[in-house]
Amino acid sequence: MSNARPQAVIFDVNETLTDMEPLRARFEDVGLPGHLMDTWFASVLRDGFAITAAGGYAEFAGIADDVLRGMGLDDKGVGHVLSGFTGLRVHPDVPEGMRMLRESGIHLFTMTNGAAAMTEGILRREGLLDLVEARLDVSGPRVWKPGRAAYDYAVGRAGVSPGQAALVAVHPWDIDGAQRAGLVGAYLNRRGTPYPGVMSAPNVSAPDLRALAGLWS
Repeated sequence: MSNARPQAVIFDVNETLTDMEPLRARFEDVGLPGHLMDTWFASVLRDGFAITAAGGYAEFAGIADDVLRGMGLDDKGVGHVLSGFTGLRVHPDVPEGMRMLRESGIHLFTMTNGAAAMTEGILRREGLLDLVEARLDVSGPRVWKPGRAAYDYAVGRAGVSPGQAALVAVHPWDIDGAQRAGLVGAYLNRRGTPYPGVMSAPNVSAPDLRALAGLWS
């Protein structure tokens, strides 16, 4: 199953496609240590997951804003950090990997806990927008990944069964959630970090998107 070619590939966006490292400088610009970028992003995910688990829904931007204010930033500081998303680039392996997948006949989609409009802007700037059939986000199901309804929604929009779709992500929690929903989990391990033993092992793992695409080409 691990090397079986999927009919559709659904990409996570933040950190999977986009390189978020430039946001560190934004934190430093507003007087916060750069390492707090990791704390902030993890806190946004934590709160999004918690609200989803409780049966509620909130948008990424609203949670991101609240967490930054909790770190002591004012309107100007919050705006400076969050505006950095509009300038993010994709990882170097992404363009070739996406083109390899598309040229092999696989249908490409994105599904983010963030905003589809942001994804669209990034892909357009990178010249990759035409490769992706639909840019999706959790405002559709009103459930954040790794909630099952988020994956069900993405698979439904892709027009395939869960077993015909692969979720590509750098986050083990996303891989685990996708596999529990019946999708193929494809883990990109760019940093070479150990995969958590408490989560379901990925169906397939690769060091970057080019290598993953080579398995399915």
